[in-house]
Amino acid sequence: MTDWRLRIADWHDDGDQAAIRHLREQVFIHEQAVPVALEWDGRDDDCMHLLAMHPQHGALATARLCYEANTGHAHIGRMSVLKDWRRQGIGRAMLDMLIEHAGMQQILQLELNAQSHAVGFYQKAGFSPCGDEFLDAGIPHFKMRRSI
Repeated sequence: MTDWRLRIADWHDDGDQAAIRHLREQVFIHEQAVPVALEWDGRDDDCMHLLAMHPQHGALATARLCYEANTGHAHIGRMSVLKDWRRQGIGRAMLDMLIEHAGMQQILQLELNAQSHAVGFYQKAGFSPCGDEFLDAGIPHFKMRRSI
């Protein structure tokens, strides 16, 4: 049994935003050496965010869902789980919740840019690679899509 809980976060709440920023800084900026300017792309205000929280350990993971205006599409991104908490089902739970939320918002198609090592993780959730491998912040990725 897990002690962590997944919830929708409020980017405009100082505590939630601080937790999201801390997680993404740890995973992307420090661990993966993503440049700060690429990580903070200015889109967070318009996205739905998730936080996985533990009563003793605080914020463990985050992800976001960005709606593409007037297209019926949305983009999943910034999926990040602290290193010590990986492989415990948190990423899968976040992905499932984002897919479910997109369906409730009548999104027709979800897109994401998966780091190449994580393609199999997303394929298990119904995403398919489209196009060639590309570099984003120096990290190999594949664009993936899934219909809802």
